[in-house]
Amino acid sequence: MEVRIYEVGPRDGLQNESQIVPTRVKIGLIERLADAGLRWIEASSFVNPKWIPQLADAAEVLAGIRQQSDVTYSALVPNLRGLERATQAGMREIAVFMSASETHNQKNINKSIAETLPVLAEVVSRASASGIRVRGYVSTVFGCPYEGEVSITSTLKVTESLLAMGVYEVSIGDTIGVATPKQVHEIFSVLVKEFTTERLAAHFHDTRGTGLANVAAALAEGIRTFDSSIGGLGGCPYAPGAAGNISTEDLVYMLTGMGYQTGIDQEKLAGAGSYIQQALGRELPSKMLKACRAAADGTLQKEGNQS
Repeated sequence: MEVRIYEVGPRDGLQNESQIVPTRVKIGLIERLADAGLRWIEASSFVNPKWIPQLADAAEVLAGIRQQSDVTYSALVPNLRGLERATQAGMREIAVFMSASETHNQKNINKSIAETLPVLAEVVSRASASGIRVRGYVSTVFGCPYEGEVSITSTLKVTESLLAMGVYEVSIGDTIGVATPKQVHEIFSVLVKEFTTERLAAHFHDTRGTGLANVAAALAEGIRTFDSSIGGLGGCPYAPGAAGNISTEDLVYMLTGMGYQTGIDQEKLAGAGSYIQQALGRELPSKMLKACRAAADGTLQKEGNQS
């Protein structure tokens, strides 16, 4: 059985770094991810650089990638200006985003949910007319840093609105990493009945260590597309305390052990994680990166004892 992994590290991960990652490093990371077998990679964002300066070089990154024909490279787009920039960069897919909670939407987009919907509808309409596929994100589904619990009614309304615009898939996000497997079962059981598994994806953060357990719960509800971030990079600029996304390396290891097919080479994937970890100069949250390093250190120690 296949599971589709949507890599968001180059965008969702790097946008939260305090340092500006050089363009050449971003290009190197994306190419390594593609070489590892990832077929859906969110490469950057066409949000105003004033708000996300870490991704101000989106056009340069996308122009510099040695693009593979069987890989879909996407970028986040907030409005028509962002769509214009994405179109000029030759994007075949973009993503639009909004929140299920009113306060987070205001903090993240500076608009109410009601004000955001017509803006996104025009973006989706124009993108579709140009042959660009559009994916949707709904943030703070499992909890909001400002409001606490978020009603399933709000999630249903926002998801329905995005799908009605013409997005091909909606990624349901645990932006601050508060979800538990029980909550994941409850929410996805409702969403799947309303929209089917084919049009839904899951986006978990690992703030409280429940990320992979939540993936298992979503799998049980029939979800087969998951967002993840190389090395466990990530967070949210408008969700204080939110940790990184679930690690792509950890996710692939778990799925493979459960008998799912991802088409991803774990050794090359670990190489991509090591590459960005070294470039950032700090240890990343990925458990698999730590395990690979420990294994390598153990081998070296063993060889040293024998010599």
